[in-house]
Amino acid sequence: MRPLNRLQNLLFLVGGILMVLGATAFVLMWHREVACWVFLVGAVLFAVIQSMQMYEGNNTTIRRLKKILNVADLFFILAAILMVDTVHHFLLPIFRSGGSDGYYTYIEYVYNKWVVLLLAAAILEVYATFRISSEFEREDGGKRR
Repeated sequence: MRPLNRLQNLLFLVGGILMVLGATAFVLMWHREVACWVFLVGAVLFAVIQSMQMYEGNNTTIRRLKKILNVADLFFILAAILMVDTVHHFLLPIFRSGGSDGYYTYIEYVYNKWVVLLLAAAILEVYATFRISSEFEREDGGKRR
């Protein structure tokens, strides 16, 4: 993997911290109106910087794992959008146009579903990160630290 420069590393770290702070504040119901936007900014920073880190080698396993990381990044951003929707209900009018059952359909399919996407993204992120690390160690014969 091509290493990130200092600014990219800093933005990546800030994005991760903002995601944790935003999700924690949201779950603990501390200023949810602000927490959802903090999480969204953190998710976008995290995803953009991680997608900038390219793999230029020939190992197909690492290429596949990098694609899994990209899917996890997409899930993080979608989770953030759904978290903002949980507070501001901007998708509700789309469901209300379907008739009187629109509100219940919205609650059933959209409201608070950010948790599922966040969990899936976190699992994919952890899996792919550890597997990439072990693949690099295998490539280098255990010389890399």
